[in-house]
Amino acid sequence: QLQASGGGLVQTGGSLRLSCAASGRTFSSYNMGWFRQAPGKEREFVAGISWRGGTTYYADSVKGRFTISRDNAKNTVMVYLQMNSLKPEDTAVYYCAASSRRQWVGVSSNEYDYWGQGTLVTVSS
Repeated sequence: QLQASGGGLVQTGGSLRLSCAASGRTFSSYNMGWFRQAPGKEREFVAGISWRGGTTYYADSVKGRFTISRDNAKNTVMVYLQMNSLKPEDTAVYYCAASSRRQWVGVSSNEYDYWGQGTLVTVSS
């Protein structure tokens, strides 16, 4: 089970930190990712992190503004997305996802096996 939280309303230039609690499986052995879907648009990759946390990958649109991290220390794995310098175009429902394909950090939604329910981020101009 993946449970995303931390969304909300923020002004342009503001910050938010999203959290994803992953439990029920050995998610410490899964690569994790964040995706987002804006109204009327397809779901898109935002950021991904390898199962040990040593490799991260970002969409060009968020590079330098967003940071993905994870904490495997407990039975419930936590994955975070720190979002800074937010822009109105970052408005979307954000989803966390888990991938059993550990050889690389996937950037396509079909590379991920488990999904959270989404948390809404709204950036006002």
